Amino acid sequence: MKKVIIIGTGLGGLATALRLTTYGYDVEMVESYHKPGGRLNRLEKDGFVFDLGPTIFSMSYEFDELFKTCQVKNPLSIFALEPLYRVFFESGRNPLTVYRDPHRLANEFSSFEPDFLKKFENYLKDAALLFRDTQFRILKQNFNSRLDYLIKMLSVPLRHTPKMLRTLWQELSRNFVSNEVRIILSLVGFFLGGTPFDTPAIYKILSYTEFQFDGYYRVKGGMYQIVEQLVELLKKRNVQFHYNTKIIKMNGQQSRVCSMLDDQGRKWESDLFVCNADAAGFRQKVLQRNKYNPQYLDKKKWGMAPFTIYLGVKGKIPNLEHHNYFLGKNFEQYTRNIFKNNISPQKPYYYVNCVTKFHPEFAPSGCEGLFILCPVPDLRYKAQWSDSEVLAKEIIQDLSLRLDYDLFANRIMLQIMNPLDWQAAFSLYRGSGLGLNHNLSQVGGFRPPNKDEEYCNLYYVGASTIPGTGLPMVIISSKLVTERILQDDPDFSKSQHRMQPDSDSAL
Repeated sequence: MKKVIIIGTGLGGLATALRLTTYGYDVEMVESYHKPGGRLNRLEKDGFVFDLGPTIFSMSYEFDELFKTCQVKNPLSIFALEPLYRVFFESGRNPLTVYRDPHRLANEFSSFEPDFLKKFENYLKDAALLFRDTQFRILKQNFNSRLDYLIKMLSVPLRHTPKMLRTLWQELSRNFVSNEVRIILSLVGFFLGGTPFDTPAIYKILSYTEFQFDGYYRVKGGMYQIVEQLVELLKKRNVQFHYNTKIIKMNGQQSRVCSMLDDQGRKWESDLFVCNADAAGFRQKVLQRNKYNPQYLDKKKWGMAPFTIYLGVKGKIPNLEHHNYFLGKNFEQYTRNIFKNNISPQKPYYYVNCVTKFHPEFAPSGCEGLFILCPVPDLRYKAQWSDSEVLAKEIIQDLSLRLDYDLFANRIMLQIMNPLDWQAAFSLYRGSGLGLNHNLSQVGGFRPPNKDEEYCNLYYVGASTIPGTGLPMVIISSKLVTERILQDDPDFSKSQHRMQPDSDSAL
């Protein structure tokens, strides 16, 4: 039985571990944080519970595929969101509620977007066609080289080529006349860590998955249930977990990694290694590859850095949905500049997850838990965050005014995490919360590959390798890296299934 050590217990690492144990590999996991999950983690303080990072997910069928492939019953209880979210504009108008139901959505937008339903149906029809034409040709493919990627790109119908040359904002402007609709439908660009002004129009496929194909989901018990359920399944398969263990060096001989060294001087030996840390940052910091030097990486486009606030207050706030966006008047000017400023944003835009909307048990009785995320510049542009409390105060004051509820007067607990905190906790390159961005020079075969360039037994999984960032993308990433490992394994036979499944979990 071959041994695999997985570096990092984020969703990509956990999903890869589940797949590899299914095929008979002996898996061990090391994690620099004090508990599993990576950015998909949990904060508990003063009787309040928060999802530390992701609060919803889409493409639920990728989770179904994971568990089915691994011969276990899906342990997650999930619920589709409707409405999806609410958008508050600074203009003082009533907030707009975004529904998955196209007729309810059309009714919400009817006053400022003439003939919205027809336009929206055409927009989604084109997005659906793009999704179907690229899902198996590009999204769910390994690439042996950049040339291999470009050849596979040629199989995508030419009708989609213009969308590779336009931005998401330009694509929306071709289809809708009102800024409100353009802004709301462009918010998916932020899910990729960018803005609609630098995200390619091909990512309109996210609107298709958002509104038509699958929707958004929450998890009973909070998003951290995903991690807890995966860890429980892995422990049943005798996977060992080691926390507070930071890998600082890989020892190689010829074309193989022989062992790795942690920050306490311990040596870890294995047949194979899978890295769930940032695929680009790991090559630079641990492998010290010249190609991935800081100057090279700093020229890359990285996703937004997170500035997060975890706020517990007395009382209930009726005007909030589970997910809420608070925007200002100058959307284009703000979003074009936000990620390159060397100061904290003025009149910041932010997202609010009302944790207790569906989980009242996550707060003391009669209280509300609010998770606030403000996208900010990464540490290349703003290296100092001594003004964290000032920015948090400004956001909370703005939110208090918009909700007509004094959050400061009713505050019970408050915790802030700035990009430096996120970098320290999860080894995020320059504090980027979503890894490498998704511009055309950093997608598909142009992302750091999931097999190491020099070591034949070192692989990568996660947001900064293929196919990209986001929970479902990371699940796909685990499938692709597992396929790569099995293809490289001379002892693996597709006709021979080596797993001995747990009797109580096999389908």
